[in-house]
Amino acid sequence: MSHLKERTEKNCLNCNAQIMGRYCHICGQENIEPKESAWHLITHFFEDITHFDGKFFSSVKLLIKKPGLLSREYMIGRRASYLNPVRMYVFASAIFFLIFFSLFHFDLNHEMKLSGDINGTPIAKIKAMDSATYRKFVDGLVKNDSTWTFAYDKQQLFEHLDSTVTKAAVNGIQVNTGKSEYKTVAELDSAVAHGKKMGWFEHAMTRNAIQLTQKYHGDNKAILSALLNALMHSLPQLLFVTLPLFALLLKLLYFRHKQYYYVNHAIFTIHFFVFVFILLLCVFGVNKLEGATQWSWLGYLNILLVLGIFFYNYKAMRFFYQQGRFKTILKFLLLHTVNICIIMVLFVAFTLLSLFKI
Repeated sequence: MSHLKERTEKNCLNCNAQIMGRYCHICGQENIEPKESAWHLITHFFEDITHFDGKFFSSVKLLIKKPGLLSREYMIGRRASYLNPVRMYVFASAIFFLIFFSLFHFDLNHEMKLSGDINGTPIAKIKAMDSATYRKFVDGLVKNDSTWTFAYDKQQLFEHLDSTVTKAAVNGIQVNTGKSEYKTVAELDSAVAHGKKMGWFEHAMTRNAIQLTQKYHGDNKAILSALLNALMHSLPQLLFVTLPLFALLLKLLYFRHKQYYYVNHAIFTIHFFVFVFILLLCVFGVNKLEGATQWSWLGYLNILLVLGIFFYNYKAMRFFYQQGRFKTILKFLLLHTVNICIIMVLFVAFTLLSLFKI
């Protein structure tokens, strides 16, 4: 409720209805004086933020401690004390992906960009070597320094030192970028125009491959890095598509339970996805701690956290749908088996879309 003075007039400024009390029974607007100070605007902003935070953390606490209860509370109508599920999802996903994108970025050529030298030879000079000189250099490393023999075989050493040479040989091993028979899009279009038989998908993929080769100068690792980053930034959209499909699977699994509408399954799914965001943030934190401390046992903790996602989902299904252990386990297994298949199909689709974005 606002701390501004209530108007003496009893007509709503929003819908002009006659008001009995402080709030309009038609539109809900508070009947207060429209003039307000800058200080009131600032305090009102912070009140809204703290009110949101209070609801968010109390809702998350209940979400974690009692799987399925928050969804059931929403279903039976007890909603005022908890944060709206959609707002919770938007807020949790925003925080999750903000942290996720700050932690992860693919650059397969990162090691090649580091300055320095190998046994006194600058990396820039190594990159500039032709294949014959480069092979002599690698042979010399392996022959004269046993640490290189222990650390790498010749192929691994080649990949470690030089990813920019498009074609080279190390002990007879050929590394090739796999160029298309068409060097330009114009050549491809000309061949198609002169009767070259090619389906629309093959034509689109070939055209895209030529454009990527030109854009990244044939550097396969740069292309793969760009693809992985584009795919990673498509994860919010992938999850957004997965969410209603997950709810649809629940609807099909519980189609005999007429009291559960599709919206109820969707709310259950939203709460489950929010929990997944929270647990994955814990996984990222443990992973960073393991890297900083070198405590190998933290890897086992991460495994337990990931398994905890599935255990939580089972417990939530058991409570929300009020079914026995055997039926819940059976439906749980069916749900995740089909969901994995759906995610694989979506992953392939988003990978193809990402190819055309980079």
